[in-house]
Amino acid sequence: MTLIARRHLPLLFTGALAARAQQPAAELDWHNAKQFTVEGLGFNDLKSPYDRLPARAEGVVRPAVWDLSRDASGVLVRFVANTPAIHARWTLTKKNLTIPTMTAVASSGLDLYARDDARRWRWLSIGRPTQFPGNTGALASSLPPGPREYMLYLPLRNGVASLEIGVPKGSAIRKGPARPAAAKPIVFYGTSITHGAAASRAGMTHVAQLGRMLNHEVINLGFSGNGKMEPEVTKFIAEINAAAFVLDCLPNMTAAEVRQRAAACVKTLRAAHPTAPILLVEDRNYADSFLNAARRERNETNHAALQEVYVQLQRERIGGLAYLRADHLLGDDGEATIDGSHPTDLGFQRHAAEFARALRPLLP
Repeated sequence: MTLIARRHLPLLFTGALAARAQQPAAELDWHNAKQFTVEGLGFNDLKSPYDRLPARAEGVVRPAVWDLSRDASGVLVRFVANTPAIHARWTLTKKNLTIPTMTAVASSGLDLYARDDARRWRWLSIGRPTQFPGNTGALASSLPPGPREYMLYLPLRNGVASLEIGVPKGSAIRKGPARPAAAKPIVFYGTSITHGAAASRAGMTHVAQLGRMLNHEVINLGFSGNGKMEPEVTKFIAEINAAAFVLDCLPNMTAAEVRQRAAACVKTLRAAHPTAPILLVEDRNYADSFLNAARRERNETNHAALQEVYVQLQRERIGGLAYLRADHLLGDDGEATIDGSHPTDLGFQRHAAEFARALRPLLP
């Protein structure tokens, strides 16, 4: 009898799995993410729903800047749902799902956070990109009952033509709570580091971390290899009614370009926003600059040029300026980058801590 029972156990177990596999998946209601609370967009007149510069910027900014502005870096969707599961489907605009120094999840995937019972934002799940152009996936399941606020970050290095959030039929889902009426976003203008290279996922950039740390909407205007304080770009940035502007373009600039453009960039922003704080950020120190003389010289000359501009602006009584030195942006152990330049998640955590220290006194 014992032998017979043992023979039949696998059959019974297989049968149970087969029966479970034949059960229909829960039917989903799909919702256009634009009907929820979308943050990280500084403009309304967009060519595609999650572009970072307005459609009228095409042909005004350089083609490279325009193409990079089509990436959805920094854009997020906030919503409240009482649901046992969350799904997503999104349509990408670029065939390449990743670049050599970034994960596909960071470049083209989704990154989901939820508020816990203490109202802290906690990472929950990712949306894995596997193909072009459309992807569909379950982000979270077996969620406990009760309304909960969620935040979904869009890809860092790909454009998104459409995004839908799916919940099982009968689940309640609505917009995320509005921020205070007087709240304004913090605007970051920068390079590939601001853009997000080489975070492992979208929520790990320092810009995204600062949004959660400071409880502020943030707008990411990082353009990989092309953050150069150009007047054509600055003109559009000056249209945004911001709580503060962060200028972090030095990794893409020479000392001569800093001297040529930085003061004009600040003055354009100050003319449009007489009281908004403007934070000038030094070029982060290359991790290998302790042995690489050329990189060390680039850092030092850039820093010196920005310090000269800062002092001159103060002499001209341009108020509301702050300055962030590079000393601690990456730490001093050489462990915070993927290539000596672009931060890993550790590097972005260090960035976020330094930026938070500089920004907190500036914010209302």
